[in-house]
Formats: sequence, C-alpha cells, structure tokens
Amino acid sequence: MFSRISPLIASLALVVLACLPAHAQEITVSHAQGETKLSAQPARVLVFDLATLDSLDRLGVAVTGVPGGPKPAYLARYNADSYVKIGTLFEPDYEAVNAAKPDLIIVGGRSAAKFAELAKIAPTIDLTGNAKDYLGSVETNVKTLGRIFGKQQEAEKAVAELDSAVSALKAKAVSKGKGLIVLTTGGRISAYGPGSRFGILHDAFGIVPAATGLDTGTHGQPVSFEYILKTNPDWLYVIDRDAAIGREGSPAKTLLDNELVRQTTAWKKNQVVYLEPANWYLVGGGLTALHQSIEQVSKAFDAPGE
Repeated sequence: MFSRISPLIASLALVVLACLPAHAQEITVSHAQGETKLSAQPARVLVFDLATLDSLDRLGVAVTGVPGGPKPAYLARYNADSYVKIGTLFEPDYEAVNAAKPDLIIVGGRSAAKFAELAKIAPTIDLTGNAKDYLGSVETNVKTLGRIFGKQQEAEKAVAELDSAVSALKAKAVSKGKGLIVLTTGGRISAYGPGSRFGILHDAFGIVPAATGLDTGTHGQPVSFEYILKTNPDWLYVIDRDAAIGREGSPAKTLLDNELVRQTTAWKKNQVVYLEPANWYLVGGGLTALHQSIEQVSKAFDAPGE
C-alpha cells in the first residue's frame, strides 16, 4: 500500500516545489546607490518615487505605501486612505515608514538623498533615472522591478512596447523641424536641452534641439522671452510647473502670450505644445507617463498648423 502511495506523494511534492515563488532564494539588486540583497519577494512595498509607482502600477504590482501630494489622474487612486502615506516626495515620515513594516523601500529622484536613512529601516533601492541615458535607465529599472516581483515577462513586454512607440515617434520627428523645451514657474522660464532632466525629448524622441549648450543642471538654464525669439524654434514645448504642483500663479499660456513669443515660428504655426505637466514634472520616467507623452507629441505632429 505504502509503495503505491509514495509515488503519488513524490509527484505532489514536485508540483508544490514548482509552484513556489521564483524569488524564494536571495537575489542581489543593483541600483543607483549600490547593491541591495533581498531574501524573498517583497510583500509590503513603500514607494517614494512616482516614476516607480507608475511602472509598478502598469506591471500590476501592489504597493503598501506612497507619498502624499499631487499625482496625475491615472495614479489618483493612490491618494486613498487604503494606502499608507509615508511622507512627501522629498521628506519621509519615518514614524509612518517604521509602522508600515516594509519588506522593501524604493526611492528615486527627489527622495534619493534619504536612501541611507531609509536603508536602516528596511532593504532599500534607488531607481533614480540617468539623464545621460534616460530611456535606457527607465527600461533597466522596469526590468529590475520585473525581476524583483516575478514579473519578468510583463517587464519585457512593457520595454518592447515602449521601444516600439519611441521608434515610431523618432521616425516621425525627422522632418518636423527643431524644438525647444521650457519650464515656467512663478513668472520665470528655464530652458532644457539634450542630456537634461527633460532631454528625452531630444535624446530619445528625436526632436532636433533648437538650442545647444544649455545648462544640464536640475533647474535648467534661465532664459527670457528675447531668448525664445532669438532661438526661434519650429516647436515650443512647455511644462507648466505651477500647474503640476497645484500652485496658484500665472499660467504658462498667459505668460507666453506676448509680442516676442508671438513672433516665433512655433507660435505662428500653432506649434506650441503644452505638455502634460504632472507627467513631465512629477512622474518623468514612468511607463504610462512616457506613453502618454509620446502620444501627445506624436498627435501634435499630425495636427495641421495654422
């Protein structure tokens, strides 16, 4: 009798082993501030970086805690009380972080400076994007998330879809002229070029820069209306920071509607594109934000100028 049952037990054991999580063994995760070892697939995850939250949302990975503050509409559900609020994009609420008992904490961008302190609480990784290879770092981070959460196939598919969308936009941009991207806030204007925080517009999307040699620092290069006219871009791409963070101020459309900017080719041809501010300023390299940005730039190319 026992000899008949034993093969059955052995078969069941094999099935159980096959169904165990792929991450039952320790894995080492390389990230912007070194390496972090994870002994198991994390269940309770705190995310301080909106780009990572965006990508995890698209990959179907549940999170436990997120920062408070404004988010784009497609991430608004994370403002619900069911998600632990763990501070802001800049400053963690360490008491809330400790109380959440995280298996993994993810920082990036604005929260990267808090990596060392958070790493004392739980395993922490930094998924800050690399402005010099922004698209490449986004795709690396997506694959890293896929590996951590057992979503490798979903991650590979997401990267392939992003590559395809970028390639289509790049091909379309070849004959569309030169572009300049500016950020407005508090009545001031900064311009950004290749290799900057918004340089993906040129580096990956293929829009030829109307200006070269711009400061690649986080805050860009302060410019004037006269500078915009002198540069005279075929396309003017605008990020309204005040709108992104919900601050009262002069809207970008009002600020730029003046006699100097109206003389540019971009204005005359109705080729001033007001980019979705939250996607560009708050989220950046999240999968959904990037797809929406690509779609917006592509549709602008297809719209007839005036």
